[in-house]
Amino acid sequence: MGVGSPQINKAVFLDRDGVLTRSLVRQGKGYAPRTLAEFEILPEAAEACQKLKQAGYLLIVVTNQPDVGRGLISPETLEEMHRRLGEALPLDEIIGCTDPSEKPGPRRKPAPGMLLEAAERWHIDFGRSFIVGDRKGDIDAGHAVSCRGIFINRNYAEPPPVNSWAACNNLIEAAERILQG
Repeated sequence: MGVGSPQINKAVFLDRDGVLTRSLVRQGKGYAPRTLAEFEILPEAAEACQKLKQAGYLLIVVTNQPDVGRGLISPETLEEMHRRLGEALPLDEIIGCTDPSEKPGPRRKPAPGMLLEAAERWHIDFGRSFIVGDRKGDIDAGHAVSCRGIFINRNYAEPPPVNSWAACNNLIEAAERILQG
């Protein structure tokens, strides 16, 4: 790199619900919390994030939050959830897409728009980066930009991804897998 060239960073893109926070499971499907009382950061999230941060990874949350677009949760409640998440974990950025699934745009996973935005801001090398998610769409978004995907299997009643680099039971296992290379 020449003088003044931006540093190329490695990142771990993290889905929010089911990865960092508890997903509410109804009829075998994971749902985002709609109230602050339902919002719970998973116990392993802080330790896993700290390990990844110490290894030099940027930590960027990329989360679909369609309930905002549907009017089921206020933007202010979502903002407070993300404020709490940012206070509790060593995150570099939280990017959310509030497009409802009925009207998906280029930012809503499985489209890679949020990852592309982050890469531009943070000078991220996708080839050295990972995405961790609990749904097929998370892994597909990472696959679209050549990020290695780690699927956290929450045993939802939906098809798992077929293109994940690894599968784990929780974020601690995912962090260990990333650190092993």
